[in-house]
Amino acid sequence: MASRSNPSFFFGTFVLFFLALLSGALARASPSPAVEDSCNSKLLPPPHLLHSNKLTVLLSGFSEARLPLLRSVAVSYSTHPLVFSVQILWSNPLTPNRTLTQALRPFLVHRNPSTSLNSRFLPRPSVLTRAVVIADDDIEVPSASLSFAFSVFNTQPHRLVGFFPRSHDLDLAAKSWIYTVHPDRYSIVLTKFLIMGVEYLYRYSCDGGETMRKMREVVDMSRNCEDILMNFVAAERTGAGPVLVEGKGVRDYGDVRNQNREKKQSSEREAAEAQEEQLKQQREEEEEEEESKQEKDMGNASGEMSLVGLSKRGGHWKTRGDCIRQFHKILGKMPLRYSYGKVVPGTREQSLCEKGGKLVVCDL
Repeated sequence: MASRSNPSFFFGTFVLFFLALLSGALARASPSPAVEDSCNSKLLPPPHLLHSNKLTVLLSGFSEARLPLLRSVAVSYSTHPLVFSVQILWSNPLTPNRTLTQALRPFLVHRNPSTSLNSRFLPRPSVLTRAVVIADDDIEVPSASLSFAFSVFNTQPHRLVGFFPRSHDLDLAAKSWIYTVHPDRYSIVLTKFLIMGVEYLYRYSCDGGETMRKMREVVDMSRNCEDILMNFVAAERTGAGPVLVEGKGVRDYGDVRNQNREKKQSSEREAAEAQEEQLKQQREEEEEEEESKQEKDMGNASGEMSLVGLSKRGGHWKTRGDCIRQFHKILGKMPLRYSYGKVVPGTREQSLCEKGGKLVVCDL
């Protein structure tokens, strides 16, 4: 048995005590700093000390009903050898700290200062890598796909790299920008999963002066489009579009096409919507009161104004098209650029050969 006078005994005791404190700190749900503090570059780690061969995963969460799924996804990321840390960005202010601690131990949980979607891009002193994964809580990425996406990112570290493409386009008839999907090109990758340089957190939240402040306000007003704005920020920096990579085996639990096969997903979605409704109800009532006052003031024009308000709430895709138009108007230009094709993990020949009386890929 070790003697208490033995120096190694005291060293071992100190290490265990330190690890116990660290474990408690990691498991505790801590509030995120205010935006002003997040933008204090003196509080952020120096760029030259950041790990260039590792990733920090920032997972966004809101629904308590999906905490088991969030934990499963977080554990999956944490076992990957390229992942330095997994951190949870929690945006539901109604969730007790104890609930998060019990569900997400030992992961570091940041309680965002508000429900603003802009909060997912706050710079954080706890991020110690040059690259970050921005991901939703319902996206599960196989180890090989994560490794491949990071290898592609390392060849073009100033561009956004992701699995889920979308596009902007110009509706010539309406003379207006729209949000859409093209089969042959894309200009946006979604924050369902993307890899980007950590510097973009600062560019999004802290740089750009009044112009970026107004564009972040668009995100808050629409409660949408933070991913589109990040694509604007990156395209403005690089003059190039994002990079789409093939994600073999990537599972999207939030895809509506899961619903017929997974009733549990439907109940989770309903629970999440109920929580969101509880938070939004008061704000919506205030907005309706304000709209009602405006309609009365406008007299005969009130019916037309009401239709416009309903149209703005008419659908996700239209809302995102509205965001693109507003971003373009505020910025005074359209930085989004199209990319073409998809990077795939392999260089097999595509030629066909006759085998057994059938034409098949020659490499088979």
